[in-house]
Amino acid sequence: MISKKLAINLGLSLAMLAICLYLVWPDETSKRHLSAAIDGIRLADFWPYLAGYLALLATTHFCRAWRWNHLLAPLGVRLGGGQLLAISSVGFMAILALPARLGEFVRPALLRQKGHLSASAALGTVAVERIVDGLMVSLFVFFAFFALRGPDAPGWMMPTAYVALAGFATLFAFLVFAMKRPVATVRFALKVSLVSRLAPKLATVLEQKLLEMIRGLDVLRDGKNLGAFVAWSFIYWIANGLSLWVLARGFHLELSLIGAFATMGLVAVGISLPNSPGLVGQYQWLTMLGLSLYLGADAARDGTELYGVCLAFAIVLHMLQVVWYLAMGALGIASPHVSFADLRRARKMDPEPAAGDHPA
Repeated sequence: MISKKLAINLGLSLAMLAICLYLVWPDETSKRHLSAAIDGIRLADFWPYLAGYLALLATTHFCRAWRWNHLLAPLGVRLGGGQLLAISSVGFMAILALPARLGEFVRPALLRQKGHLSASAALGTVAVERIVDGLMVSLFVFFAFFALRGPDAPGWMMPTAYVALAGFATLFAFLVFAMKRPVATVRFALKVSLVSRLAPKLATVLEQKLLEMIRGLDVLRDGKNLGAFVAWSFIYWIANGLSLWVLARGFHLELSLIGAFATMGLVAVGISLPNSPGLVGQYQWLTMLGLSLYLGADAARDGTELYGVCLAFAIVLHMLQVVWYLAMGALGIASPHVSFADLRRARKMDPEPAAGDHPA
């Protein structure tokens, strides 16, 4: 039976899909421009940009996976390169394929199933990863949008930057205080969120799970591993922004390097919301929204030629990422380190510590 929480997440995910498809669905004129833009891609000219994009995508994939070891190391866990890449690739595929960010639980569950760590503690490392990533891209988006502010800037731009920055900064503050005074911080968060008042039994369960998850925050006490994680994260995001810029050049879009990174950041912040299945529609709309800030309003205005080209770019960008992550996830499952049986068992795993857990 589907739980109430899962039903709500799926409902939000499907609602996001419907809204974003409505926002990006082209009219007849834009369909002709879209078709012309795709037909106009000459492989001889496009191939070097595609090759550059794929090389940078491979770099982002490796850095995104490799840095996780530096979050696990303070917990006494160190995965071999093959196992790390296999588990991470399957997890990244799940994040893309499953709605409502449910794929975020796959890597911790697989790690728990392998007997390395409790799922709650492993989930704590993923929480650090997501919050540090969010803070990085939110800072970049904030300063990029701040530089664009002015009377002609769209009304949504700066409020979006402020909300994203405030949200991730608050979560980061929670991490810091949780390391110093875990019990008091968790109880304060549950009280402020009204969970303690509205659902006392649920609050007790959440308190236990959050305190176990805080084990995964031990990297914040480990300067060496935290520094290495942040360094790999910088390389990851730099390669990510460069890949978008390179592919845009293949579509003859005069997008600046700053514009490419700002668009990347806007997409990254946007998909932290309940995501549509496969990010369909959501990814395209957020990409075109970012492009409109640097290429002009026509980039997001249905019926214009630029809209057709930008939509073609957003579709190809999303398609390449979907194919890449599905292929890498399939390779991970085909490897000796992860199997379909592992995924089935991991799905049923509870978050209690495994017998082979290492002490924090």
